[in-house]
Amino acid sequence: MLFGMPLIETSTSPVVLRLNRDLTRMIKRGHPWVYADALRELPSAPPGCQAVLLDNKKGQAIARGFYDSTCPVALRICETDPEKKLDSRWAERRLHAAFALRRQFAEEGQNQGVNTPRSPRQTTGYRLVNGEGDGMPGLIVDVYGDTAVLKLDGNGPVGFWNAEEIGPWLAGERGLARVFERRKERGAKGRSLSGLEPDQTVSFFENGLKFTADVVYGQKTGFFLDQRDNRQFIRSWSHAARVLNVFSYTGGFSVAAGAGHAASVTSVDLAPAAIDAANLHWQMNGLAESQHVGIVADAFEFLIQSANERQRWNVVVLDPPSFAPNQESVTAALTAYQNLIESGARVTASQGMLAVASCSSHIDLPMFLNCCEEGVSKARRRGTVLNISGQPFDHPTPLALPEFRYLKFVAMQLD
Repeated sequence: MLFGMPLIETSTSPVVLRLNRDLTRMIKRGHPWVYADALRELPSAPPGCQAVLLDNKKGQAIARGFYDSTCPVALRICETDPEKKLDSRWAERRLHAAFALRRQFAEEGQNQGVNTPRSPRQTTGYRLVNGEGDGMPGLIVDVYGDTAVLKLDGNGPVGFWNAEEIGPWLAGERGLARVFERRKERGAKGRSLSGLEPDQTVSFFENGLKFTADVVYGQKTGFFLDQRDNRQFIRSWSHAARVLNVFSYTGGFSVAAGAGHAASVTSVDLAPAAIDAANLHWQMNGLAESQHVGIVADAFEFLIQSANERQRWNVVVLDPPSFAPNQESVTAALTAYQNLIESGARVTASQGMLAVASCSSHIDLPMFLNCCEEGVSKARRRGTVLNISGQPFDHPTPLALPEFRYLKFVAMQLD
């Protein structure tokens, strides 16, 4: 079996939940989350057990999914046809549909070695399963070359999905050398589900460029795969430019700019290990060492000091961590984004490009664009929007779930 739930072998009766308000249309349109406060009762049951959802009016079954009474999202919907059985066949169908969506990666030479010659478009680092976006709530699978990293988003998914069975199945279906599970809890050690535990870093390609991912301890599953298309955009705008990459992490935007024939690239991150990795990635791609400078520094302090020294760059990339991890932090986050954008605008050369990203799901695109306008204006600059983008196609999202479209990337030319 691909997934197991604590009650599936001992009871044929799922937990029955009933709405306390009319959300049927939203659910039928594809919104896969039901919050605890939208349910009449929260019965006691093991996290991840199957549940049938009834409407608030006639008590008719409208959906089936899995339940976690301890989570604000108490029900994650897997099917809006409550008669459909959630079993291994259902899971396999969903997984194969996810594979089909990513078929271009397989066509580009999936799982070939790092030293294999490639075309500039070839990519072996991508998201294979994107949870709710692929109809598999709470299940994330990222691929880095011959290694997959699996992550379960909370106790509900842990109770529903049987990671011990998914790992070997994925390895066999996708020809993977290993599958490693990352824990959601920060700093928690993962475990090998198939094959030997990976070395701390594994190698992969992105648009023909070589990178490594720390799949054991690195941020997210080891790399920020969701910025792939945006890195390619920066690559196309970097010819002969002085490029500044702030919150650089392991240098994804920096290497892309170097591959785009930037005159020079400066990477700034607070973590020394991240700058070491950025330098390594620069070298791995055969770029001239003299054209890259890695600086360990606080981003805000670096930008303020650079502005005071009247330093300017033709392309400035600001890709900070989430400033709004919850709804209560939104007001403070908006101020932080405005201040960051103002500082970035002050070091962007005339007719240069300022590119800013936000991965805060609690801040939507209109809010973020307002931050851009306010921040640029505070720097006494004017901007023209060149590009607005988000996640790449291997990070699909339900149309009815805007909360899942967390990534905003705005590129502006400044006067």
